[in-house]
Amino acid sequence: MEPLSQQDLHHLAMNHVGKELEKQGFEFIAINSQLKKHPQFVCVDKPTNTLHFVMVQAVTYPDNPADYDVLFMETFINHAKGKKAKVLFAGVGFANAEDFEKPILKNQDYILHYEGIKEIL
Repeated sequence: MEPLSQQDLHHLAMNHVGKELEKQGFEFIAINSQLKKHPQFVCVDKPTNTLHFVMVQAVTYPDNPADYDVLFMETFINHAKGKKAKVLFAGVGFANAEDFEKPILKNQDYILHYEGIKEIL
């Protein structure tokens, strides 16, 4: 069996976060599912009409999905400030359901570690 690529994991994370954003009532302006292209979601909070840049990060065990590159985030925040946008971060962790130390294979169960969307700015 073939292991899932970083792009595959990124797509799974994007789908998970996108569904949550929809549930929260966000309207999508742009979606970028390319790896390392930020933001992944540009959306508007309908009631307040506030622009949001959402950064999605997919990691595998033992990496912590809540950790992000602080230096990169500063650059991202400065870009968002220029556009008067809020910055949201969603880290999604994945692990092989049978053995955390093994890679996640296609068509195999996995465990998802997700603590929700966090407001950074």
